[in-house]
Amino acid sequence: MTDQNDKLNENQEPVVDIISEEEAEKVLEKADAESRFRKYTGKWATVVTVIAVAMSLFHLYTSGFGTLMAMKQRSVHLAFLVLMTFLLYPGSKRAPRERPSAVDYIWLVLSLSSSLYILFAFDAFSIRGTAITPDYVMGTILIVCVLEATRRTVGKELMILSMIFLAYGYWGEYIPGVLGHTGFTFRRIIYQLFLSSEGIFGISLGVSSTYIFLFILFGAFLTETGMGRFIKDLAMSLAGRTIGGEAKVSIVASGLMGMINGSAVGNVAATGTFTIPLMTGAGFKPVFASAVVAVAGTGGMIMPPVMGAASFIMAEFLGVHYAKIMLAATIPAVLYYLAEYAVIHIEAVKMGMKPIPREEIIPIPIMKVMRERGHLLVPIIVIVYLLLIGRTPLYAAFYGIIASVGVSFITKETRLTWKSFLKAMESGARQSIGVGIACAVVGNIIGITNLTGLGLVLGDNIVSLAGGSILITTFLTMIVCVILGMGLPTTACYIVTATIAAPALVKLGVNPLAAHMFAYYFACLSNLTPPVAIASYGAAGLSGQSPSAVGWTGFRISLAGFLIPFTFIYNPDLLLVGGNYLSIALSTVTSLVGVIALAASLQNYLYVPMNILQRLGMFIGALLLIFPGVATDTVGVALAAAVFFWQKAQRKAAGSGLGLAR
Repeated sequence: MTDQNDKLNENQEPVVDIISEEEAEKVLEKADAESRFRKYTGKWATVVTVIAVAMSLFHLYTSGFGTLMAMKQRSVHLAFLVLMTFLLYPGSKRAPRERPSAVDYIWLVLSLSSSLYILFAFDAFSIRGTAITPDYVMGTILIVCVLEATRRTVGKELMILSMIFLAYGYWGEYIPGVLGHTGFTFRRIIYQLFLSSEGIFGISLGVSSTYIFLFILFGAFLTETGMGRFIKDLAMSLAGRTIGGEAKVSIVASGLMGMINGSAVGNVAATGTFTIPLMTGAGFKPVFASAVVAVAGTGGMIMPPVMGAASFIMAEFLGVHYAKIMLAATIPAVLYYLAEYAVIHIEAVKMGMKPIPREEIIPIPIMKVMRERGHLLVPIIVIVYLLLIGRTPLYAAFYGIIASVGVSFITKETRLTWKSFLKAMESGARQSIGVGIACAVVGNIIGITNLTGLGLVLGDNIVSLAGGSILITTFLTMIVCVILGMGLPTTACYIVTATIAAPALVKLGVNPLAAHMFAYYFACLSNLTPPVAIASYGAAGLSGQSPSAVGWTGFRISLAGFLIPFTFIYNPDLLLVGGNYLSIALSTVTSLVGVIALAASLQNYLYVPMNILQRLGMFIGALLLIFPGVATDTVGVALAAAVFFWQKAQRKAAGSGLGLAR
């Protein structure tokens, strides 16, 4: 695959110029439907800013002084989401860009009235205990409005999937076999989706209206304080001096960016603007450089403390504190980045690269970087500390935002002005729209699944199809995630998979946390799996390379990372389950050996090019290290060690250059 990609790009000029923020924004809009805003000027820009700031103020106030009753909090949150959607997202390519269209005004009235209906009518509904005609009318209107909002913000795929579930709820009684059900009336479906806490106003929208929004707002504030520049300088200082350091900088930068931004495409746009030119200028092929950025950016979604939006929903599904999810994700996230690090290092060694001269890396040393902007890490430390001592994510995010505003005044360069403060408030609201609408529409899917019992039926049939095999069941779950990820955002992909496939894994005895983390992990990795690899498409747009070539190269680079979810399915010690620290340490070491062995096998190189026996030995050793146990670990490590020393002896005999240990 590498040779093919090289041929595709051998006549293309390396990307050596720094990519501007304007170019990065255009690429982000092409790759990510959630970024295709109307660009208002004049009074309409002021209107949008006021609404966005009001949305952020509402969430800040309720997080600091107490949220409304669950259904009412979600009602107001959804009202802001649909209001922003129909103002900012045009309904078609022919719709005006400088103002809302007449059709938009109709959608605005319908969506606002139906979403706020719960705020004003829910108390009366609770007292009488039964639904009346206006309830059903407003419920029908809201479902239609949410579907249209989904089409505009997220894409037609998720809208169509939601409509399929709605049709299944109504006409499922005519489906023969195990998938059929007794049938439900139109009113019963509207009641489930509109008036219960298992539909649109369910868990997913509830998490969006609290945790997710606040953490998105937290990331927006850190961005305005200059966190991006700090991350770039710190990454260059930490990784720049190593072999292939230009590419390793991307790993460090994306990992650090992922701590505050759980978006794959967002990470790609933020770090790729300077790391892709850096890599191509050093001699890496543009396709490889773009793929590295895509893989590293996707890893940001599994990097604590602020992971992708679905991680907060996972905590609600499992009924555990978010700190448990955050801690459980730590070792797999580190292994993911170490796997990519190994691939990049081996690639650099194969190319005969040398470390960058210190004077060419960065004009200031790491201590100066920390002295000038290191205080920007304080808000992240505050959030981690508050989560670890048992505070809620809402509480932690609120005080993280307060801390980010406070520490910004330490230096003039990071100080927030009124203009940058309002920009952060507006940016946070804008960034929340796509995730929030996705959380609302998947409420249809969850509601119908619970109403019809579809989740239990599919779970039982997956177990039956797999013959009770955990390995086959996990493989089928992975395939489901990859297929769903072609058309759905990560949050929706995780929710659907967790609703349908995770129960099947739990039924086979898999730890519930491991089962849900497996679904979440592959929902994130679906950003890298061709033919629709959104993160790779974003990186390809930055470098001007073929999206297909970048996609397949990114898939190859990330394959070592694909091993990690299977590892913690069989060995939940990696998720810090059980509390046996010796077992956790041993599992971490063997998993590290496994991902490096797989990386070497995929690259077909360690110290010198591998022969077929060496490559096979590394590959089998890596697979054996998935399964816990003294026998499999011993054989796996022995195979990897044998190839390692064999390669070392070959290098010594050939007198060739240095390899992996370099």
